[in-house]
Amino acid sequence: MLKGTLCTVRHLQAADLNAYISLVNDLPSRGEFFSMQFKSPEAMRRDFLQSGFVTEDSELFLIEDKAQHIIGTITHFKSRTPASREIGYRLFDRQRDGRGYISEATRLVVDYLFNAYTYHRLELLMDPLNIGSERIAQKNGFTEEGLMRQAFFINGAMRDVKMYSLLRPEWQARPR
Repeated sequence: MLKGTLCTVRHLQAADLNAYISLVNDLPSRGEFFSMQFKSPEAMRRDFLQSGFVTEDSELFLIEDKAQHIIGTITHFKSRTPASREIGYRLFDRQRDGRGYISEATRLVVDYLFNAYTYHRLELLMDPLNIGSERIAQKNGFTEEGLMRQAFFINGAMRDVKMYSLLRPEWQARPR
């Protein structure tokens, strides 16, 4: 469990599964930057029973507010090289946007990954119009690397993707 001042980041437990499935499949809460594909509840239950959503390839965490309400998810997963990981996140309640929950959860996961593993590079990918995600990257010391043209298919259209990265030496040098 990773604790911050605004939120806690923790693994999913069996008691959370039904609520998690409902939140993940709530299409209106996804906004314009997430795919409208929804996941089979039975497939999610099967995956959870097999791995708890923790494998060599990825690790999923819930984000809880101080009242222990599940407000989002954050995950890290394989990227292009063995020395790097990509981080992805989603806030379930749009009314919580801009309050620092995802920025803090990202900081907690970044610290966890660099302290617990030998990864050298962490990446965040986002839609160029997603100003909130860009602010999260900047607050956490990530550097913009560039644009991948038409790299993601989201909601019926090919979309450009901005890439940000944080290298271990940059993380080590940042003020704490």
